Amino acid sequence: MRMSNRSWNRWKIFFWLNIGFVVVSGFYGARVGDEPLRGMATGIASSLFIATPILLLEVTGRRLPLVRRLQRQPIVLYFAIRVVFYTIVIVVGLVAARLVVTGEANFEEILGDGFTFSVATAVLANKIFTIGSLLGFRMVGRLLTGRYVRPRRELRAFLLIDMKNSTGIAERLGAVRFHELLNDFFRDIAEAARECGAEIHKYVGDEPILTWPADRPTLEDDVLACPFVLRDFITDNSAQYRRRYGVVPEFRAGMHCGEIVAGQIGDVRAELAYVGDTLNVAARLLDAAKTLGHDVLVSNELLDRTTLPADLRAEALPTLTVRGRAAPLGISALQRLGAGT
Repeated sequence: MRMSNRSWNRWKIFFWLNIGFVVVSGFYGARVGDEPLRGMATGIASSLFIATPILLLEVTGRRLPLVRRLQRQPIVLYFAIRVVFYTIVIVVGLVAARLVVTGEANFEEILGDGFTFSVATAVLANKIFTIGSLLGFRMVGRLLTGRYVRPRRELRAFLLIDMKNSTGIAERLGAVRFHELLNDFFRDIAEAARECGAEIHKYVGDEPILTWPADRPTLEDDVLACPFVLRDFITDNSAQYRRRYGVVPEFRAGMHCGEIVAGQIGDVRAELAYVGDTLNVAARLLDAAKTLGHDVLVSNELLDRTTLPADLRAEALPTLTVRGRAAPLGISALQRLGAGT
């Protein structure tokens, strides 16, 4: 069940956007075509031939080595390459759609309103994915609806990640090369977040903060699986890390859940802030991971609200004293079965 949940998290945006573009394209084709039914069919076919490969690239292409190399290029060059790809897909898609629906392709018609509409739609999709990648798709929706204009209490789970020996690696690589390593590390974190349905709250130096809403009685087991999914992504890219940097990054993680206050802060540069003891406790768990010799620590409060994945085991540890907290914190170490810490 856990794998199917993660597959759905990865693909649901693709399906919903594809359906949305099919509806919009079909409606547009019916309105501008001489024959509404044929125009609708052409619009739907055009959307399937154009939107599907573009959305596939956005959903799965980020993992391809070629795309990861392109992302390191100047943004103008990267954008130009994307525009060329989009244009080729649009032209080929419009030709294919007309051949399927009408059996012929008139290039004057193809390079007319349909081409303009397809380019506008592709640019919109690009913007949606760009903004969604930066802020998280759920977060974009909440900000647009004004959910956090006023501070509000929420229950949330948090995962804090810290790269091991980051200072030593930075000294060996130098500031610029270490920054490049961090970018690749953060890309793998973003993939793990998407796989497990997490929102990336922010990056604090080399420490990312991931979060999930915890307002349901039982959380998905993807929450606890996320650090190990990240480890799998890093393992898959280990050859690239060694070739580029001579090291494969390792990390520690601390996980906790509880009540926080969420709200927009700032005026000139507004951002969403989470305030409360929950994040402090998660940070304390991350610090404890360094001294206790375990890579992934989780509070028992989160463990009790989450289904433990079948391939993981939780080892109970002595309680942890947290400054400002009256009762000691029950904690456990997460390990994958058959693996060490």
